[in-house]
Amino acid sequence: MSQPESAVADAQAGGRSGQEPLAKLAERYGLRRSIARPRFPVYLRQLWERRHFILTYATSRNVSKYSSSALGQLWQVLTPLLNAAIYFLMFGLILGGSKNITNYPAFLLTGMFVFTYTQRTVTAGAKSISGNLSLIRALHFPRASLPLAYTIQELQQLAISMGVLLVIVVLTGELPNWFWLMIPLVLLMQTMFNIGAGLVIARMGASMRDLNQLLPFITRTWLYASGVFFSIQDKVVEAAHMPQWVADIMYLNPAASYIEWMRDILIASHNPEWGHNPPPIIWISCVFWAVFALSFGFWYFWRAEERYGRG
Repeated sequence: MSQPESAVADAQAGGRSGQEPLAKLAERYGLRRSIARPRFPVYLRQLWERRHFILTYATSRNVSKYSSSALGQLWQVLTPLLNAAIYFLMFGLILGGSKNITNYPAFLLTGMFVFTYTQRTVTAGAKSISGNLSLIRALHFPRASLPLAYTIQELQQLAISMGVLLVIVVLTGELPNWFWLMIPLVLLMQTMFNIGAGLVIARMGASMRDLNQLLPFITRTWLYASGVFFSIQDKVVEAAHMPQWVADIMYLNPAASYIEWMRDILIASHNPEWGHNPPPIIWISCVFWAVFALSFGFWYFWRAEERYGRG
């Protein structure tokens, strides 16, 4: 008789005679619950072993997302472009936000595409657990696979948007230069931040039913505070005559710091006194949020691994 069969037989006998509790029997035979949370290094290894599933799941969601529409995958580009056109009309023309900003179309599109990547990742992460309960209850796999797949899905869409953005930037008069080689580095750090933020929001969304209703208000406020439509340096320091440390605090906003660094790379006229090298506060903020969010996000999500899909 095998070890598990012996344990079952002993458990049945113990249950009838009341001699040994089930927990002690399981410990004696080295048995563990199938949904028990593994140690953190083991959990990360399990995620790596399922990398092909995560990538395939993300790709299939991307393909099926617009399959029922006439324009199909073209909406991946049209959606941020239409949003940018509306914001350009409202903030750039009607409200005069473009007066002191050279090459405002490239300025606005860069901010919109970079912020939309984070916004959509966070919003999707909030639904990644609650929207896949049947899959979670049917199969045993590391639950972090779902927020990771949603982040990869948004990264795939960003790749298309960035291709469109680079074309627009060149058409508006910016010339490619060696600093453009830093674009993948900035996107890598932003992706690390997005993964961590998505994992945190995924755990919160799994237990807080009203989070999906609050997120649009939170992300909209975040949008207005991240300098998507205006230059933080111009509006805060020069126009409002506030000290530089106020602008530095605003740059500590992760979305603002990634947007500013990307603008400094792509647009030569953006903060010309900086050139293509942002001040230390911006790249320090980018690096800090990437490392902190990724580390804390995985740990925070892993701590509740046993509770996902219950209730």
